[in-house]
Amino acid sequence: MLAKQKYRKSGTSPTFLVQNNISFVPRGGTSEIMSEKNLIFVNMKIRLIGKNLDELKKLVAEEGLPGFTAKQIAQWLYVKKVRSIDDMTNLSKAARARLSEKYEVGVTPYAGLQISSDGTKKYLFPVSCPHKRGLNVRVSEDELETSAIEAVMIPDADRATLCVSSQAGCRMGCRFCMTGRQGFHGHMSAADIISQFIAVDESDKLTNAVFMGMGEPLDNYDNVMRAIEILTADWGFAWSPKRITLSTIGVLPNLKRYLDECKCHLAVSLHNPLPHERLSVMPVQGAWPIEEVIALIKQYDFTGQRRVSFEYTMFAGFNDTKAHADALIRMLKGLECRMNLIRFHKIPDFPYETSPDVIIENFKTRLNNSGITTTVRASRGEDILAACGMLAGQHAERES
Repeated sequence: MLAKQKYRKSGTSPTFLVQNNISFVPRGGTSEIMSEKNLIFVNMKIRLIGKNLDELKKLVAEEGLPGFTAKQIAQWLYVKKVRSIDDMTNLSKAARARLSEKYEVGVTPYAGLQISSDGTKKYLFPVSCPHKRGLNVRVSEDELETSAIEAVMIPDADRATLCVSSQAGCRMGCRFCMTGRQGFHGHMSAADIISQFIAVDESDKLTNAVFMGMGEPLDNYDNVMRAIEILTADWGFAWSPKRITLSTIGVLPNLKRYLDECKCHLAVSLHNPLPHERLSVMPVQGAWPIEEVIALIKQYDFTGQRRVSFEYTMFAGFNDTKAHADALIRMLKGLECRMNLIRFHKIPDFPYETSPDVIIENFKTRLNNSGITTTVRASRGEDILAACGMLAGQHAERES
């Protein structure tokens, strides 16, 4: 028999519910938790953010509202970016009241902000992620984690690029990445991904987005693709796919799906063309070898508007020799692509330093002379741990 307990807001501040070291923030006026050993049952309002137009149409039909209400809601969510159903003023008062009984907008405000000397801004967002499954009403206590993720806004002349996260932690385990060091703490929902775009101070000024924050986007494929659908649909943000780049280490099954289903740009974390050396710092090489990733990519056309680029972090004495450059040239022969060389930002307990500038420049010149357009990425936000490979967020430790 489940024991039922009711928790209510105290004044205007939400009550934080803690059960077995798991915290919940009730979104509505009342939240009910029914608990027994190894089971937590949470009743909360349903978030509208993260839903696509088809889901909104189904929702309004179930609530007995006119069909056109779905597009109105989508406009309020993704164009006007309101934070409350009460602000959807072209919906009748009765419709707003009906929706508010079960739903909320659900944008999560950021919980922390750091600003770099170069203008880069790092935002901290709280998230609650199912550890093993999609978000269900019923979850066992070892499947839900309260975590934090980070998003980075990078200003550059007339551009404002948001680097967004797609997972709390990451299970790819790259040795040179702080996110990979913390382990995997759950998939982010489409709502939490889209919330990053709306909650940052620069929301209305964003020009581009890169899925290069915490997590491996193609390991959370459905939620990431739902977010991209919302970003690019005419009923959503209405962004051109050319404004979005997804970065991956090469999760082969979902990489093929992405290339078939999406027109956004692709960036691949390469970092070493020699299989045994790549495997020593990127365990994914054992599951999805970079040779197979490149072979798949070569089956697609990147001579038009969609681009493919490769990320290559420079480690002194490990992957920065002429032999490595020549191996890259052979590997990428015949592929229209770009190469981004990245200075390594030192993290604890990793043996390599970044390559000297003269080595990086020579490496770049060798690749450019071979016909591979190569640039050195400017380091941004290093003083606030917001540069490439440095995002870690905060997370609750899981009990063993």
